[in-house]
Amino acid sequence: MEFQPHPDTQKVPVNCAVITISDTRSPDTDKSGQLIKELLLADNHIVGLYHIIKDESREITDQMEILAQDAHINAVIFNGGTGIAPRDTTYDTLEKLLEKTLPGFGELFRFLSYQEIGSRAMASRAVAGVYQGKIIFSLPGSSNAVRLGMEKLILPELVHLVKQLYTTPQ
Repeated sequence: MEFQPHPDTQKVPVNCAVITISDTRSPDTDKSGQLIKELLLADNHIVGLYHIIKDESREITDQMEILAQDAHINAVIFNGGTGIAPRDTTYDTLEKLLEKTLPGFGELFRFLSYQEIGSRAMASRAVAGVYQGKIIFSLPGSSNAVRLGMEKLILPELVHLVKQLYTTPQ
């Protein structure tokens, strides 16, 4: 059975930042970052910022602080640095910064990934949450993982999650 999220009555474009975490990729070789941008644009969202930064905790933290001050950015999608290798610092850095987490994002991502790649999915530390009024997603750096996360999880819920951040309790 295919589940569909509740329909958003109004499809509004979300202004997103795409951040690739890599010590080796350039804009020409960043297939995953380019794929995120293509999928966002195809779904009528806005890519207001795109950067590639080194897998260094300080650079990730600095980028988050800069993005927090940008009133035009509503969502940030990171890719890369989510594994357990010594250079993979994205999860550790973001997990400390997030004010609220969405545990279901990582759980669902690993479940869906398991269906595609088997037990290696357990090594993914995909995470999502909220930081200073912005929804944050962090995906592995592989293009297959990016496509899976974007198509099955992020794009179907992006507008809804952003709207929740800006809804005033009554």
